[in-house]
Amino acid sequence: MTAIRTYSALVVLTAAAVLALSACGGSDTGGAAAGAASAGQTVSTATVDGVGEVLVDSQGDALYSPDEETGGKVLCTGSCVSIWAPLTLPVGASPTAGADLRTKLGIVQRPDGAQQVTYDGKPLYRFVEDPGPGTVTGNDFSDSFDGKDFTWHVASPGSVSGGSTPSGGGYGY
Repeated sequence: MTAIRTYSALVVLTAAAVLALSACGGSDTGGAAAGAASAGQTVSTATVDGVGEVLVDSQGDALYSPDEETGGKVLCTGSCVSIWAPLTLPVGASPTAGADLRTKLGIVQRPDGAQQVTYDGKPLYRFVEDPGPGTVTGNDFSDSFDGKDFTWHVASPGSVSGGSTPSGGGYGY
């Protein structure tokens, strides 16, 4: 009987742990997780040493956009999203930001059906190789995925193109 109670207790504890971890957000392909930078806003700004004021997600991670994606066109798909995680929202949700950014935020539908947040018409991404909030390592980064070339720039409140701190990219994935 003790073995049955021990097993039952382990099953209950495992189920509770799984539920708790799934409620924390996990690692989807770029959803705005609750809990950090600006009281849960989808997009806000932060100052990064050597770069200046940049757009960040709700966790404080820098946001980027490639030169090649304009007018709501999404080209970063397939293996590209393993390095450049799209900032997405659940279907029907709207991006949130302070009044100074809100009017430039929008949504575009990705080829996989997800809703990706845009700023000034350009889709936003997180660079998975950034070590965390307060860092920008993907600015002026060039790479290639599935035969498509990209040049990435950190998004700033004035624009999502151009940049000031090249990071010396040039990788093909």
